[in-house]
Amino acid sequence: MHARSITRVPTVARGLVAATSVSACCAFCTFIASNALAADPNANAASTTAPASAPAVAADVAGVVKTVKGTVRIERPAGSAAASIGSDVYSHDRVVTGPESSVGITLRDTTQLSAGANTTLELEQFAFDSKTYDGVLHASVKHGSLAVISGKLAKANPDSVRFSTPTTTLGVRGTQFIIEVGDQRETAP
Repeated sequence: MHARSITRVPTVARGLVAATSVSACCAFCTFIASNALAADPNANAASTTAPASAPAVAADVAGVVKTVKGTVRIERPAGSAAASIGSDVYSHDRVVTGPESSVGITLRDTTQLSAGANTTLELEQFAFDSKTYDGVLHASVKHGSLAVISGKLAKANPDSVRFSTPTTTLGVRGTQFIIEVGDQRETAP
């Protein structure tokens, strides 16, 4: 078995390149090393936290929270709730991590997402047919870091997977990568 490569994708924000941080890599390594990743993402649909007005249809579930460290919220149009292991994640959810926090999410197509501290991740669109592997995955990182191991959707239909930042859109071709979005609150001279 050969080692898979990891591509680090710095994001350019107003001419400044955000360096890949140790925290993003640590969150990525922790997420990969977790035994929870081997579990079926649909196996534990029950959440220990009351869902924030979750959609009523279980088929709308995009994935499941597998690891949580620190403060992590899942925001939905009708409200937000603390994320916990086993919490369902839906298309259009926003996942927000606090300082010194991280979250690992496994999507139904086996895509693994690991968001580091102070990250805002929006799962803009997710659909996956487990029989045909057709579907779509569009997500954006507004701030912070995200490590990704692509799943069945990217391998079968790479044009249907897209990750965006405020300044960049990435197409995915079945790989592992890290996205980091730096602080964009700089002031103009």
